[in-house]
Amino acid sequence: MHRFILAFAALLGATEVAQANSRFFCSADDKNVRFTIESGFKDEPGHELNHFRGAFILKNETAPQPLGRVTLDSDSLSNRWSHNGELRLEVLYDGGKAAGGQSVNLTVSAEQPNGATAFQGVYDIAVYGGEKPIAFNGKVSCGAK
Repeated sequence: MHRFILAFAALLGATEVAQANSRFFCSADDKNVRFTIESGFKDEPGHELNHFRGAFILKNETAPQPLGRVTLDSDSLSNRWSHNGELRLEVLYDGGKAAGGQSVNLTVSAEQPNGATAFQGVYDIAVYGGEKPIAFNGKVSCGAK
């Protein structure tokens, strides 16, 4: 019986520990914008990006019309930071000709209070390439899995 326990313990010690992925998701819906974004990072040194996706709609009447509903992918995530309850994301969408030459810069800055599962913070959106740059900001809610 002791050999079985020792063999079982050795087998458990030899197996690799499964790596969990870190996922963050954020959303906002107010008079200016509606957006959702989700990002996933490997839970290992370097925290390589697994995936990123999202969408936004500018709802403010001063927002340029060519943008409409915009879908985001991994190429859109330009900067990210998550450490000790802080979450920072920067998303850059360059719409090119399809968006009338306009680009959108979205930044999310959120914090997770001790023991809380949700992050609360702010977003900033700047739209460039139109007649004049426009900017919006508001509250954002984020979570983690």
